[in-house]
Amino acid sequence: MTEQIVSKKRVADHGEVFTGQREVNAMLDLVKHETQRIDSRFLEPACGTGNFLAEILSRKLGIVEGRYRQSQIELERYTLLAVASIYGIDLLLDNVIQCRHRLLEIVRTTFPGQFSEALAASIQFVLQRNIIHGDALSLKTVGDHPHPIVFSEWSLVNGSMIKRRDFEFHELLSFAGIKEKPLFSDLGEEAYFPEPVRDYPLTHYLKLADGQE
Repeated sequence: MTEQIVSKKRVADHGEVFTGQREVNAMLDLVKHETQRIDSRFLEPACGTGNFLAEILSRKLGIVEGRYRQSQIELERYTLLAVASIYGIDLLLDNVIQCRHRLLEIVRTTFPGQFSEALAASIQFVLQRNIIHGDALSLKTVGDHPHPIVFSEWSLVNGSMIKRRDFEFHELLSFAGIKEKPLFSDLGEEAYFPEPVRDYPLTHYLKLADGQE
């Protein structure tokens, strides 16, 4: 269990206070139907060590286990899809690393000894892409050479194949109608759809970590 405050200095410097489990559950229960959709995407823009994301993943994996435990290949594919639907950003690198590890461990403990190293490698690769060391206010990564945050969209296609498309975060915000351009218009204007900054060929779900960045 994560403490709500790591140190007073981190609170003062970064406003870091973690949400307690009771509050996490109460807030997620407001959108319970979405947490039970395996492919429903969630983004936590100040994810910390993953209190919200961990609970979301646990709920999704409960659905995966209930539906697909009789088929190993379906269990693997939809576990990967559940992980791939979860995104986070945090200013502090140690939080990012801990969050990625925590989400991977939830998969391991939910399905102990059931998955291959190839699937574990694919899940780790997805978590590297989905849990970002960045600033959700500036929409850029944190480090010596900040650049626009890019998120990968992962879609299950043709059974065991994954389609990956990369989008800049600021474009996704525009797409959602949060910023400059509307997603829908009541006046008949053309709707806005983001363009991917990179489009990848279909890849088998066990080979995501092979040759991709």
